[in-house]
Amino acid sequence: MARSTKRKDHPLSMRLPAADIAIIDRAAGLSGRSRTDFVREAAVREAEAVLMEKTLIRMSRGGFAAFLAAIAGPGQAVPEMVERLKRGAPWDSAAKKS
Repeated sequence: MARSTKRKDHPLSMRLPAADIAIIDRAAGLSGRSRTDFVREAAVREAEAVLMEKTLIRMSRGGFAAFLAAIAGPGQAVPEMVERLKRGAPWDSAAKKS
């Protein structure tokens, strides 16, 4: 049975010092991923962060007024967060069982 391999559309090649490869390989191994997956995910995450930081957000006057009203008003509890904060830490419950 022939193995189907998905062809990558745009290969990316990099030259890195051995120390950089070692730390990347260690982190990838600890996270259970390949070097390629680890580096791809890290690069995409950083690219998204830069784009979010540098991208101009435009709003209508009405949309901006609604945004200001939402952040100026009183906060509202998020039920899921309230429930989670009421639970003890996992290490606390483990200690009580011993």
